[in-house]
Amino acid sequence: MTSDPFASPDQPAFDAPGTPPSGTPPPPPESAVKFTKAAAMWGSLALGFLVLIVLLIFIAQNTESTPLRFLGWEWSLPLGVSILFAAVAGGLLTFAVGAVRIFQLRRAAKKNLKAGL
Repeated sequence: MTSDPFASPDQPAFDAPGTPPSGTPPPPPESAVKFTKAAAMWGSLALGFLVLIVLLIFIAQNTESTPLRFLGWEWSLPLGVSILFAAVAGGLLTFAVGAVRIFQLRRAAKKNLKAGL
């Protein structure tokens, strides 16, 4: 018999192997909800909409026409639109360089996999 009034008479007075001693609290349960790709996509989408709103405000406030010259070409665009085009061009260039690097890494990984490294 144990001195614990809540102890069941059917339970043994010792701890089963692999369980923590009764004096220590059990470890916290692992969270059932984990960070998923869908959660990352949702956060990215929200951030993208915030950036889009800021860009729209910027373009709406910078509507003065600005002359632009590039390699002999000359044209006129609103300042906000021209800066937006420059940002999009920079993003596309960054994307292209990243895609080339990913292609190189995948090709190297396939080569290493075939070689058994």
